[in-house]
Amino acid sequence: MIIRRLNKNQSSFVLLVSFSALVVLFTYCYWDNDIPYFQRDPFVKVKKYTSLIHNELAKYHLEKYTPVLIALMQQESHGKGGDPMQSSESIGLPPNSIKDPNESIQIGVKHFRKVLTYGQEKQVDFATIIQAYNMGIGYINYVAEHGGKHREELAKDFSLLQVQKHPKIYTCKKSLFKSRYPYCYGDYSYSEKVAKNINSLTASNK
Repeated sequence: MIIRRLNKNQSSFVLLVSFSALVVLFTYCYWDNDIPYFQRDPFVKVKKYTSLIHNELAKYHLEKYTPVLIALMQQESHGKGGDPMQSSESIGLPPNSIKDPNESIQIGVKHFRKVLTYGQEKQVDFATIIQAYNMGIGYINYVAEHGGKHREELAKDFSLLQVQKHPKIYTCKKSLFKSRYPYCYGDYSYSEKVAKNINSLTASNK
């Protein structure tokens, strides 16, 4: 009888703790700074860098691409961390080596300008240029040799080529959930994701 009472009391305590945790979670998720969760702007963290991105692009007369760079940053980091443009690897450093957002934006804009200029010279489509921000200049050459227009299949093929060249560097685990295996170099769906970000950003500004 005593054991049964203990079990009942333990069950009640567990239920009380679980309920309290749900209340706290609900409060945090749905009401933060008096803004309901589902009414929050998903781009709020990257938008705070808008002026910095615009001014950096303006140095090269590319300020019209400000929304594109905001969408890129959203995909790279959601505006978090010291390297929100994930620019470290574009200058040969390990990921997140850059700790200053200003420096990250400066280098990210230079990288974007580089792929944009080269992509225009090679006469590839803009989707290829966006994909090249993630996969590098080599992807532009690859697409130029295969019709000049980005396709996910081309990005996958290019990824596999890089993995075959450097199998010890570009590795990823096979998984049933959201696995990019065996396309372990870059993100073959990067361009499509950024395009969705651009559309969502446009909608959030209306």
